[in-house]
Amino acid sequence: MIPSTPEDAAGLLWTAMHGEDPIIFLIPKHLLWAEHESAEPIRAVPFGQARKRTDGSDVTLVAWGNAIEKSLEAIAKIDDDARVELLDLRSIVPWDKEAVEKSVRKTRRLVVVQEDTETCSVGQMIISHLAGNADLWSTMISPPILISKGNVVIGYNPIYEYAALPDVDRIMAAIRRSVATKSERAVVAAIGDRGGAKATVESAGPGSAIPATAKIDMSKQRAQSITVPIMGEGIRNAKIVSLLKKPGDPVALDDPLCEVETDKAVYPIESSFAGVMGGWKTRVGDTVEIGQELGAVLTDAPSREDQMQTAANASPDGKEKTVEAAVPAAEPNDRGRHARRYSIEPALSPTITRKLSRVIPANLQIDARWDAIRKARDIAKKKNGKTAPSPSVMIAWLVVRAMEKHAPFRRLILEDDRIIENDDFDLGVAVALEDDRLATAVIVDANKKNWPAFVKIYNATVDATRGGRVDAMNAPVVITSLGAFGVRTGAPIVVPPSVGTLFIGSAHREMITDGKKKNETAQVVTLSLTFDHRVVNGAGAANFVHEIKELIETFRIPSEKAAAKA
Repeated sequence: MIPSTPEDAAGLLWTAMHGEDPIIFLIPKHLLWAEHESAEPIRAVPFGQARKRTDGSDVTLVAWGNAIEKSLEAIAKIDDDARVELLDLRSIVPWDKEAVEKSVRKTRRLVVVQEDTETCSVGQMIISHLAGNADLWSTMISPPILISKGNVVIGYNPIYEYAALPDVDRIMAAIRRSVATKSERAVVAAIGDRGGAKATVESAGPGSAIPATAKIDMSKQRAQSITVPIMGEGIRNAKIVSLLKKPGDPVALDDPLCEVETDKAVYPIESSFAGVMGGWKTRVGDTVEIGQELGAVLTDAPSREDQMQTAANASPDGKEKTVEAAVPAAEPNDRGRHARRYSIEPALSPTITRKLSRVIPANLQIDARWDAIRKARDIAKKKNGKTAPSPSVMIAWLVVRAMEKHAPFRRLILEDDRIIENDDFDLGVAVALEDDRLATAVIVDANKKNWPAFVKIYNATVDATRGGRVDAMNAPVVITSLGAFGVRTGAPIVVPPSVGTLFIGSAHREMITDGKKKNETAQVVTLSLTFDHRVVNGAGAANFVHEIKELIETFRIPSEKAAAKA
């Protein structure tokens, strides 16, 4: 069973659970996070019964699973060029032979879309079944077309995965090829008569004939769309953080065009074409959806659809030819270029790695007594219960107070290495996500918030970041901690435009000397500050972290009057 909608998945699963035979149930994994609305109750779906998704009379399109979504997109783009009848098989064994035969008798054309390779596939089984039915086969006026994955290994990166699988352009081209090709069979006069029984091939299209060889006017530049690529299951949007090309700039193959930030990292979007940068349809700071068009690259190369249409209608010698029964994906001819790609996605994006190459990092560490924070936390829990502010909120509040007194840690370092200083500033908080992913929650204008507002916004921002929200990162200082794992100290990295990253270790007991008593034990946390030496020197960084230490050791939750004045 391979459903394509939540309703079919529930209905088929219901039927499978009430049967006695073992059932193999394959669910397209992107159904697990895609949102669909259903106003109808769950109904049992019988096995071996296809579902007609669209009605048409020009061509029959058969698909299942993930291929249904791409087929519907292709039908929507074709519009009135062809009336397509789309059948969703839903189950492969058994499959609905009667529905497919009935539809093919009506349209006399067939296109099958599958994610499998062509060899020994379900699509070949369907075509073989129709070819074995002499009566049905004789009614067809166009050879069947099979859209499948090529015999290539699907890459780990989602971009390579979707590049190997059938896409909307290939499905549209196959539908147009099927409609444009018409094969008429001559009537056989007698069983032994071998002469004159020749098939004539006629190329006909809606309104006008299609030439055997499509000519491409290379003097006209084509606008190749720049879209947000698939960046992984569950990632549905991203934020534009930089536009690296201006209109009119030359663009080479694989040139980075812009950078987008997700809940995991910053990704460059690279060009798949060589040409000239056209216009942008987005701005820095915009949140864009996966698949959304961002702009265009002007190139002399023909579009994929035109290339496929040309290949469909012309042979190398310029003579007209019939359409093949299968259209596998093109074999990659740039294996050398793809061979240098990572087989596993790196923990840090190339953009972050590039930014780190310019940083001159330095690190210093100091211990701070934890008694005041622990007491403040106990008092807050007695007063507010579960809504009491956490130690993380308290430390974030104190870091903001220290930043107000130390101007170097209100600075940002820009892409061109210029350093700017702000009176009002953001604060970054590193947030750990599932699968070892990392995101940064950004508290905007952190210095403008009083204590109650700061606690509320801190919690809301961290929760939103865990839920997938992506904020533009313009925080001079980022706070990070692995205290939940018992890590006492660490040396964090600092990524521009930030100038410092403060690591807060887990609370632990240490032997300390305060000048009066010796060998005294106290509960402390280690403050580990990594800073960019291009922006601040060691003495300035030491003063900053020492200020945080003193604030931690003397912390009290601000009173209502003090909070109102803040």
